[in-house]
Amino acid sequence: MGDRGWPGDGLVAAARDGDATAIAALVSGSYPHVRRFARTLCATTEDAEDAAQEALIILYRKIKTLRASGALASWMFRIVRNECLRRVRLLAEPVAAVPETAAASAEDEAVRRLEAGRVAAVIAALPTDQRQVLIMRDVQGYSGRMVASMLGLSVAAVKSRLHRARAAVQHGLRAPAACDAEGAR
Repeated sequence: MGDRGWPGDGLVAAARDGDATAIAALVSGSYPHVRRFARTLCATTEDAEDAAQEALIILYRKIKTLRASGALASWMFRIVRNECLRRVRLLAEPVAAVPETAAASAEDEAVRRLEAGRVAAVIAALPTDQRQVLIMRDVQGYSGRMVASMLGLSVAAVKSRLHRARAAVQHGLRAPAACDAEGAR
């Protein structure tokens, strides 16, 4: 049953003091918890593994900056959350669209790519707090309660940010379309 909990305060204190054996034990003892949390936050298993490894590297490098031994779990979860969010932001950046195997025509493909680029640009222009919530809810499919928990917000705050983000995306996508329609007349 002892392997289910986080490493103890004595081990954390020894690691903070630079004991190499304690640091190794701390990293290996934290790994299952960090990995499990990363799997709940990240979009893919690969991203979760990468985020967990990055968090453990940060733990190894910065253990001496941890002020309170009891703060290890929250500190690690914050690192994992930030790493997963960083990976989500990378996904939100405009990238070349993957062509469909049965594209009707070159013109249809060009229009589809332009639309995907417009959507990505509008989402990228959102404020960070709105973009995070929008991606976690609408792209990754997390529940509102889970997003609230991961970002340290109330469910009401998540709903509010999501509503503002969706409205901004709709407005951003309508504005250029209206201009294009008038320019075609």
